[in-house]
Amino acid sequence: MTDLPDHLDLDESDVRVRPGRRGSRPRTKQRPAHSDAVDGFVTGVSRGRYDVLVPPPSRRRRDVERALERGEGETLVAVTARELGRGGVVVGDRVRVVGDLSGGRDALARIVGVVDRTSTLRRSSEDSPGGHERVLVANADQLVVVTALADPAPRPRMVDRCLVAAYDAGMDVLLCLTKADLASPEEFLALYDPLGVPAVVTRREDGHVVGVDELRERVAGRVSVLVGHSGVGKSTLVNALVPDAARAVGHVNAVTGRGRHTSTNAVALALPGGGWVIDTPGVRSFGLAHVEVEDVIGAFPDLAEITTACLPLCTHLPASPGCALDAALAAAPEGERAALGARVDSLRRLLLSRSDDLEGPR
Repeated sequence: MTDLPDHLDLDESDVRVRPGRRGSRPRTKQRPAHSDAVDGFVTGVSRGRYDVLVPPPSRRRRDVERALERGEGETLVAVTARELGRGGVVVGDRVRVVGDLSGGRDALARIVGVVDRTSTLRRSSEDSPGGHERVLVANADQLVVVTALADPAPRPRMVDRCLVAAYDAGMDVLLCLTKADLASPEEFLALYDPLGVPAVVTRREDGHVVGVDELRERVAGRVSVLVGHSGVGKSTLVNALVPDAARAVGHVNAVTGRGRHTSTNAVALALPGGGWVIDTPGVRSFGLAHVEVEDVIGAFPDLAEITTACLPLCTHLPASPGCALDAALAAAPEGERAALGARVDSLRRLLLSRSDDLEGPR
């Protein structure tokens, strides 16, 4: 047999195996530092795409906060980085973005980080502990609970649940009653007087929304979320607050008494003069499985101190034996008993709203 030339004298050590599709190098856990990332504010979410407002180039290293608070800058379309997972970014989030920041038609940026939230408004799909928890909005400081006085009829239990969610999130609450031209607000307002919840009343008059000026003062310079049933007038209020918003306005079904969803996704709109208002889709229920009893009681500092004398496992409801709230009511001076009783009744109403035992719509 003829000897092979040196360049053809091969063995198994000379065989090269093609690496797999994922490459031959072990995957590193280190991530880029993204030192060039720019601050942004998420104004909308739709099908995995995020609308992100970023400051003008000249203000990205200075006056960033002021620019974002006043809605100044360019709105980009972005996706989230793989390490952030799905559903981890919501309207109101402050984020860090990289990539194409030109804002062009085909430009696509990437969200690589989420700044720690100052508040998180959440709701559960059900009241049972297994209910799926969903974050609605981040970094808002005021919840505006919008309810109509008629057409559709007001639902105090739904309002109570929104109050509980706001207390859990550490947000201020503003009650906005619409359609006062159809029904008087006095009886409804009396339900919330003991809670000290501020309220704004609006009505339609000659095609205009009367009372919106007071609402405008309440939301100026703040990040406010509007929440309520469909048909209560949220989009009408938004259009009055932000003239160029052009939010679709629906009508109430005469048979069911329910409104039609005109807002399908939460969206943040910059207010003239500073601040943001976030319009949310109408909700039919507001699960509170994520809220603990202590979080509700914490919104009543005067009553929270009384409940420290309750027996262990006390529910603080009227049927709970040995509840210190009942003892405090019995011992209260005659001139203070009515006011204290109204506060206790309000607290217990909110605690009851956490459960699914009450009859009627939520």
